Amino acid sequence: MSQPSEINMTDIRSADSLWSAADVWIKKPHVVNKRLCGVTETEYRDVDTAGLIQILSSLLGTSIKNSDIYMFLHADIVDKELETAGRWCVGVRTIIPKVNKAGECLYKEVIIKDIVGHAVTFIPFEETGVGQVTVKSSNFYQIQLQLKSEEWLLSLHAMTPEQWCSDGVAYPKLSWLRTKLLPKLSRWAMKSRTSEFKSTLSLIPVEKYSILYQQLKEKYKELVKVWPEVTDPEKFVFEDVAIATYLLVLWGEERAEKGTTTKQSFVDLGCGNGLLVHILNNEGHPGKGMDIRKRKIWDMYGPGTHLEENAITPSNDFLFPATDWLIGNHSDELTPWIPVIAARSSYSCRYFVLPCCFFDFCGKYQRRQCKKSQYKEYIDFIIDVSTSCGFYTEEDCLRIPSTKRVCIIGKGRRYREAEEALVEKQRSDYIRRREALFTSSGNISSTTAHDWVNGFQPREKKETIRNCAALPRDFVDAVVLRVAKTLLSLTEKNTDSSNCGDAWNTGGSLLISEVVYLLDQSSLQALKKECGGLQTLLKNNHQVFRVEGGRVFIRDWRTHTPAQSSMVTSKRKPPPSGALKTRLCWFHAHHPNGCPLPREDCAFAHGKTDLKNPRR
Repeated sequence: MSQPSEINMTDIRSADSLWSAADVWIKKPHVVNKRLCGVTETEYRDVDTAGLIQILSSLLGTSIKNSDIYMFLHADIVDKELETAGRWCVGVRTIIPKVNKAGECLYKEVIIKDIVGHAVTFIPFEETGVGQVTVKSSNFYQIQLQLKSEEWLLSLHAMTPEQWCSDGVAYPKLSWLRTKLLPKLSRWAMKSRTSEFKSTLSLIPVEKYSILYQQLKEKYKELVKVWPEVTDPEKFVFEDVAIATYLLVLWGEERAEKGTTTKQSFVDLGCGNGLLVHILNNEGHPGKGMDIRKRKIWDMYGPGTHLEENAITPSNDFLFPATDWLIGNHSDELTPWIPVIAARSSYSCRYFVLPCCFFDFCGKYQRRQCKKSQYKEYIDFIIDVSTSCGFYTEEDCLRIPSTKRVCIIGKGRRYREAEEALVEKQRSDYIRRREALFTSSGNISSTTAHDWVNGFQPREKKETIRNCAALPRDFVDAVVLRVAKTLLSLTEKNTDSSNCGDAWNTGGSLLISEVVYLLDQSSLQALKKECGGLQTLLKNNHQVFRVEGGRVFIRDWRTHTPAQSSMVTSKRKPPPSGALKTRLCWFHAHHPNGCPLPREDCAFAHGKTDLKNPRR
């Protein structure tokens, strides 16, 4: 047996922390081993040592010496008093690699939790399609939390480290377990905090998801190369592939439950780039996507993808009685309405929503519970809407490259179809109460049966540019000059010698919140309409300012010239040669000491005669 790798756990107060940390590795190994898709688990059983021996014999047969395992587990040390309580908790997990090759065996592990010894042991074995078992006796390892000299130590050791075999996927290197996994377990144990949300892919078979995702990823990967939108192609393509995979597996399971082969129909409300619709149509599901604004990529999909440019307003004009599923994928202001539209479309209509931006029925969602994260509070709100609409509601966490990964699903109804009129009244009352939150008096003006709510605002057909780029040039120049002069006045002594021959004033710094007080009310109102406001404007003027840690500084280009770009650690790439001298140098024109760089070293033009292909 190897000498264990150990980590001192000074902040641990009890052994209970081990179980919460170990459960992350047992149930969600993919969070640290990125080559895995996940696992499936059998039900765990609490047994005594005799029961443990029986389980191991039935699972592993006689291919290994049981005595070796028992010594590794310290199962040869029997305490009759503890045995009656059930010392061992035993289960089996099946490891699902991200890339599954046809005909491969199943990678499994017997998980043995030693409740008394505060240890978790992993016994890997492989199982063929005909049930033949091969035990990987070289790869037995154990994680244990021990109290030594009044300090907790987390250790990991292998039974036969000199024989350890690794494939880098189901069997990581032993060095990886020691240097990567063990520190992770230590951090998880010290945090010892449960997530606000369910684990990923909890409502569908992970193995089916893994296989289908790899197939669809390969099938649609070429879209990354021809993506015409300004958004990041890899993120959006593979995110929509993952969402489509989830829905296809979910719907496949639903068909199996109902004993039907007819593929579900759908409508994607607020479909955006339409890729999710394209994939679902391609995979045989009849349906369409609707959005207020057509995207460039729509024309690339071909006639088999059904997309409509239409402003969707919650009303009787947008009911879908013949549709099986409504989809809201980052559907913004439509998100809380999708359960309502599904409920009113037909008794059999279901829905799937993946909330992103926080909207109520007729405006931005307003926080009311500071004890929850804003995201958790909003998810709970959508679940409340769904429940009020009469749905059996479930939530799940998708495996997508986004921080907003929780989806909400309404599959069946909590009431009989004959009770529809009663439940509809409850829905209407719920919406009216939410609408009242957006009025100063709480009085609600009546709405017709045609329109469901007052105050709903669909997004604008023309996408508004709100990154300060469309602000008048004179306005931007005035703000820049005002802020820069203030920074320069903060420290006359903060100067440094430069190539221009004089001491060059680098100015002081201000918090963004302090810069606000330099501007008049009308300027602040104009900036308030822009995404990011004042901070965005300052960052846009990268030539003049450096914004870090919520503070703004005058940029000193002597530390970041084009020639030095490769030597400076920066997220920004050096400007291409064609972009040099296309704008006037602000420092040459406005700084009291001029530009700190010689004309030939400055990326900006020192006067109009120095300009090349001038732009705004």
